[in-house]
Amino acid sequence: MIWLKRFGMVLGGILLLLLVVLASAYRSDISPESVNEKYLTPESQFVEVNGMRIHVRIVGEGEPVFLLHGSFASLHTWDAWQQAMSPYYQTIALDFPGHGLTGPDSLKRYSTKDYSELVHALAQKLNISQYHMAGNSMGGGVALQHASDYPGNVISLNLIDSGGAPSADLGTADSTSQKKANTGGAWIFQVARHPVFSKLLLSCTPKFLFSLNMEQVYGDDTKVTDEVTTRYYELMLREGNRQATLDRLSQPRNSNIQFERLTMPTLILWGAEDTWIPVAQGKRLQQALPGANLVILDGVGHVPMEESPTETVAEYLSFLGVEVRKDYLQPFNQVAYAH
Repeated sequence: MIWLKRFGMVLGGILLLLLVVLASAYRSDISPESVNEKYLTPESQFVEVNGMRIHVRIVGEGEPVFLLHGSFASLHTWDAWQQAMSPYYQTIALDFPGHGLTGPDSLKRYSTKDYSELVHALAQKLNISQYHMAGNSMGGGVALQHASDYPGNVISLNLIDSGGAPSADLGTADSTSQKKANTGGAWIFQVARHPVFSKLLLSCTPKFLFSLNMEQVYGDDTKVTDEVTTRYYELMLREGNRQATLDRLSQPRNSNIQFERLTMPTLILWGAEDTWIPVAQGKRLQQALPGANLVILDGVGHVPMEESPTETVAEYLSFLGVEVRKDYLQPFNQVAYAH
């Protein structure tokens, strides 16, 4: 019976340690007022769309460009792009429901189709009939779905490490291949879908998990700053966003992209070091979209517009017909030419 007593002591010690770890990892929701105060910008506004207050940021003048962020992200991922594009285009970035400052949707409309319809309704609200679209990861899948649903509205597409890759027959993006393409090697998706660990994430969300996640997302993890990690982390803790994330990942994607309808000019940008959605998916998209130009970015990961904003926005502007020097897009205090 001594061994049984010792076993009980060891088990008790393990349980106590687990409780201590969980207690230290406990994080309560952050109120909308607090995150708004920190992360709203002068260009931010909330637009009523389909019964929701959508956080939107409109910058610049000219032809409109919708910028669609990826899973776990927010419109802040486009900060550098919006600034660089403002002399040439009007950029419209938004936080999808369940993300950023928009927060959760009481009706849980989080599928690819739902997000596509949201963009359509927002465009109507803003009285915009034709526009360019750029989307990263999940946002790329939404852009593909939207262009398939409303091909006459979309002038051009820019797919950046995009979800929505087609099935083997290149006819449609079936749910199995799209799910695989969107998760890739991302462990955070597996944790969020786990029946036990997902519940823990609702209250126990340690920041170091987000640091690990950002190091996986970037090709060069030395570019991961505490400011960026904190932003991702605090916006996930925004009241309702954690539950919305679990609800979104547990739903069917509800996507039916008809690639034969996508005849608009298309640029595909892909980070060569993307471990979430590998370059092979970008090549399948290029095969499905005749005439699309695929640019593979060496040393870059899953969010090129955030990790290498100068190079990527120059590629995009060139695709749109605006030729700019990359050194022109560098911050003002940098030396453009060395002697």
